[in-house]
Amino acid sequence: MSSMTIGPIAPAATDPSERSALLFWMIFTGLSIFALVLLWRFGLIHLMLTSDRTYISSVIAALYIMTCGHCFLRTRAISREGAAARRCRAVLAAPDGGKLLDARATALPRGLVRDHIESLVTKAAAQDYRPVDQTLLLRTLADRLRGSNGFGAFVSDTLMKLGLLGTVIGFIIMLAPIAGLDAADKVAMRSSMGLMSDGMAVAMYTTLAGLVGSILVRIQYYMLDAATQRVFSDAVVLTETYVTPVLERQGADIKGAEIRGAGIKGAGTPS
Repeated sequence: MSSMTIGPIAPAATDPSERSALLFWMIFTGLSIFALVLLWRFGLIHLMLTSDRTYISSVIAALYIMTCGHCFLRTRAISREGAAARRCRAVLAAPDGGKLLDARATALPRGLVRDHIESLVTKAAAQDYRPVDQTLLLRTLADRLRGSNGFGAFVSDTLMKLGLLGTVIGFIIMLAPIAGLDAADKVAMRSSMGLMSDGMAVAMYTTLAGLVGSILVRIQYYMLDAATQRVFSDAVVLTETYVTPVLERQGADIKGAEIRGAGIKGAGTPS
């Protein structure tokens, strides 16, 4: 009774829906856009852009938008790979699914997982269907699934460095008038105070933009990496459960046929 209850629940926990990764990205991006609209409504975005004379905050915003587009494309690609992997599992789990491996897995849904299965079949055939070690092929699959996901870490670090650059430039602007400051000249004092205020605004706004942009990029690519890891785990389970046992069984059948053939020839040879 307990085994019947656990059986249907386990796949649901480890087999996310086809669009889950893309859906999470869309929810997160929707919340970010909503927060951006609120900040624009209260004039904070306009204040940041007008107060930053170095335009570093604008560069950070443009780079963040471009990175969001890249993350969307990668998330959609991973969602499609996950869907293809689940369709491959459904096909191979069928009663006659193992027969599809005889045709080098060309009947399976297209994707990186199918390419990995084709490589396994080719490797097994090349080594006479001895036990297949797919460690190196799995490393290749992991690299192909990750693709350009590392771009997110690069951009996150770049946004942080741009924010720090704006901080340094802002402090330089703020401290530059102090060298020639004359306490007796009230006009110069007022001008210097204005420059110091502008420099402080540059330092604070660029730092804030860099920190917020870096954090948001990290969150997006964390979700992308998690989705990529799930697809890779599904591929490992799929091949270890439905592919390598079939290939090893084919090797055992071939060896059995060779032994029987040798026995028949030996029995037919006159003594």
